[in-house]
Amino acid sequence: MGLTVPGFVADLAADDTAVVVLVVAARLLVPLLIPRFPLVIIAALVLDGIDNGVLAQFTDVDLSADGPYQSWDKALDIYYLAIAYLATMRNWSSDAAFRISQFLFYYRLVGVMLFELLDSRLMLLIFPNTFEYFFIVVEVIRLRFDPSRVSARFWLITAAALWVFVKLPQEYWIHIAQRDMTDTIVENPIVGVVMALGVIILLVVAQFVVRPRLPPPAWRWRFAADPLFTSVRDAHARYSERLRRGRVVWGELAEKVALLGLLGIIFASVIPSVEASLLEVTVGVVLIVAANTAISMRFALSGRAGGEWAAARFVALVVANLALVFVGHSLLAGDPFQLGTGLFFAGLITLILWLFDVYRPIYDARFDGSPLGVTSVTNFVHRVKTATP
Repeated sequence: MGLTVPGFVADLAADDTAVVVLVVAARLLVPLLIPRFPLVIIAALVLDGIDNGVLAQFTDVDLSADGPYQSWDKALDIYYLAIAYLATMRNWSSDAAFRISQFLFYYRLVGVMLFELLDSRLMLLIFPNTFEYFFIVVEVIRLRFDPSRVSARFWLITAAALWVFVKLPQEYWIHIAQRDMTDTIVENPIVGVVMALGVIILLVVAQFVVRPRLPPPAWRWRFAADPLFTSVRDAHARYSERLRRGRVVWGELAEKVALLGLLGIIFASVIPSVEASLLEVTVGVVLIVAANTAISMRFALSGRAGGEWAAARFVALVVANLALVFVGHSLLAGDPFQLGTGLFFAGLITLILWLFDVYRPIYDARFDGSPLGVTSVTNFVHRVKTATP
């Protein structure tokens, strides 16, 4: 690995550094609010949309397709989507919605990986980012209604509609036609008029057709995540007991490898200073997941898996991952090890795996034994309805 974020910032002019640091910090920190306030994903989406404009207005950073920031822009896009996906493990009360979002998330990751490996924009059209909009729709519905009472058929139709009528045209427009909406409206004002009329029609239909047919709201407006079905301590105690009985959850381990593997390949492809082959990234991912799983299992088996031990486990994982990044760098690269770069990657890897380990037992406690479809968790629904907004 070569120089990454620290080097990119160090190469900037003094007047540009503060703006770039603020933009990158916002894109790193804002998504961390998504697990507690899910619709913060809209703020992350807006930041993704305006960051290039802000940098173009206030800095001289190269924002071309081959410029250094574009690589980090792609990596940060995947980062906030990963946080949103992990938040569904913690929060969602509909197993059907979760399974659909899980497919959409990994489907998009595969598409981004193929795009980076094949350098084909067609991959972004074939593998559209439907996950993000589906996540927003589920959370908007959850503001007033109980998602666990919504049928799997509804969620499937919603995902299909978003895929066909929203994301496919958008992905074609952005990645195949490579058109900018603002420029198009300026060149052809009629496009803006048609879009405005479309929005007005949708609002009218929502107000006079959809709204009268909606069931009574399940609760008052809820912008924060719903109360957990079970406490983090109880969920992890249950998980620890499962491990003590020798039940290794191979599905979870496989998903960790798949998640970090896809992220690792994408990051290695989009960040120019990272030079590693597909095989090297895969081997590194397997070793990192194995080491992290061993540490997490050790905490769980010793009864130190609750919230009070979360910080200690995070520090232990950072140290282990930093050591693995250092060893990997020593074996694969000839340039001196950059501590800032190592900490950045170790921190990113740790955060994703740590959140997975924290939230997955909560998901398991909620849905073990429940069929795919309408989830009936009476205790959970009662807590949500009676909790203070």
